[in-house]
Amino acid sequence: MDHFTTRSGVLHVEDVAIPAIADAVGTPFYCYSSATMLDRYNAYAGALEALGAKVYYAMKANSNLAVIKTLGDAGAGADVVSIGEVQRCLAAGIPAARILFAGVGKTREEMAEALRLGVYQINLESEGELRALSEVATSIGIEARAGLRVNPDVDARTHAKITTGRKENKFGIDLDATRAIFDLAASLPGVSLRSLSVHIGSQLTDIEPYREAYERVRDMTLELRAAGHEIDHLDLGGGLGIAYGAETPPDLKGYAEIVRDKVGNLGCALSVEPGRFLVGDAGILVTRVIYVKQGGEKRFVIADAAMNDLIRPTLYEAFHGVVPVVNPDAPALDGVCDLVGPICESGDYLAQNRALPALGEGDLLAVRSAGAYGAVMSSTYNSRPLIPEVLVKGADFDVVRRRQTVEEAMALDAMPRWLADG
Repeated sequence: MDHFTTRSGVLHVEDVAIPAIADAVGTPFYCYSSATMLDRYNAYAGALEALGAKVYYAMKANSNLAVIKTLGDAGAGADVVSIGEVQRCLAAGIPAARILFAGVGKTREEMAEALRLGVYQINLESEGELRALSEVATSIGIEARAGLRVNPDVDARTHAKITTGRKENKFGIDLDATRAIFDLAASLPGVSLRSLSVHIGSQLTDIEPYREAYERVRDMTLELRAAGHEIDHLDLGGGLGIAYGAETPPDLKGYAEIVRDKVGNLGCALSVEPGRFLVGDAGILVTRVIYVKQGGEKRFVIADAAMNDLIRPTLYEAFHGVVPVVNPDAPALDGVCDLVGPICESGDYLAQNRALPALGEGDLLAVRSAGAYGAVMSSTYNSRPLIPEVLVKGADFDVVRRRQTVEEAMALDAMPRWLADG
C-alpha cells in the first residue's frame, strides 16, 4: 500500500494535491510520502518482531536527511557504506551505536573515524581489510567489533548489476575461506570478530534465494562455533524488492518464516537491512511535458526531467509506471510512445514503448516508485542543476532539498592560476 491516491481526478500524495506542490517549487521534483515509509517500516519490523531482529535502514537507497530522520525516529538504525553516510545519519539523529558500517573498500581513515565515533559494527570483506582494521584499531586504542561478510554463491535471480551473492561478484569472502579469516582474526589485536554478514542482491521479489543463503550462513555459524569461535550476531542483509510493474510484491510473512526456520534458533542477535522496500514506493518524480513530437515510428513525449534526474531506466533497463497527474485514469492512445528528457543522449529516457494518454505541453506526469535510487543517484550532467526533494506528512509539505542553481554547481569549479588572470 502507498499513499498516492486520486481525488476529484487529481493525483494526491497523502492529503496534498501534486499540482499545488508543482506550483510552489516548480518542476521537475521528487516527492516523498512519510506515511508510506512508516507503513513499510512498521510492516517489515513487525514481521520480524518475534525474532527480535533489528532493522537498519540501507540509506544508500535514499540519503535525504529528512528521510533518514523519519525512519530513525521510528526506531530504525542505519546500514552505511561510507563515512559520508555515517555523518548523514548522525546529522539526522541516528546515534553511532545504531550504525552498521559495510562496504567493500573502506579506507583506513574511514575506519578510524568510524571507530572514534562509536559505530556498532564494521563489516569486513577481505583479509586485507581485516588486517587494516586491526592496525587502525590498535593505533587508536579501540577494540573494533567486526563482522565478516560471506559470499554464499547464491543466485538472487535479479538484475546482473544488483546481484551481490555470486562468486563472480566483488562482495564478501568465499564461504570456503571463512574459517581461515576467523582464525586469523583471533590472532590479531584490536579486532573482535563475532558476526557473520550476508547480502545476496537487491530487488528480490522471490524470497526463495534467501532460504539457501541463510541455510549456508547457519551451517557456517555451526562450523565456526565447533572450531571455538564465538558467533553472537548474524547480519542478514536486505534486498526485498517492490512491484514496479507486474511483479508480485515479496511475502513478508514468508520471509520471516525463512529467517526463523534457518537461523532463528542459533541464539544470535539478528539484524536486517532493507532499503528499497522502505522508500521505493514512497516517492515519485514529477515532471512537466515540454513538447510532444510525432516521429517516423512513434510518439515522443519530451519532459523537463531527464536521465540525470532518474538514471534507473537507462542504467538498469528499469520499469517505472507513468501516469498523468490530472486525470490519471485517462485512456491510452493507440500506439506506444517514449517519455524522454532534454539530455543529449539517445539513452535519455524515463519510459519506452508505453501506451500513454493524449498529452499536451504543460501537462504534469508522475513517475511512480522513484523513492529509491532516484535523487540519490542524480547528477548535473549537461549542466542541469539537481532538482528539489519534497516531503509530505498529511496535509503539510516542505522542501527537504532545495533546487540547485547553475551558479552553485559552477562554484565547485576553480580556474588554475595560469587561466585565472584575465
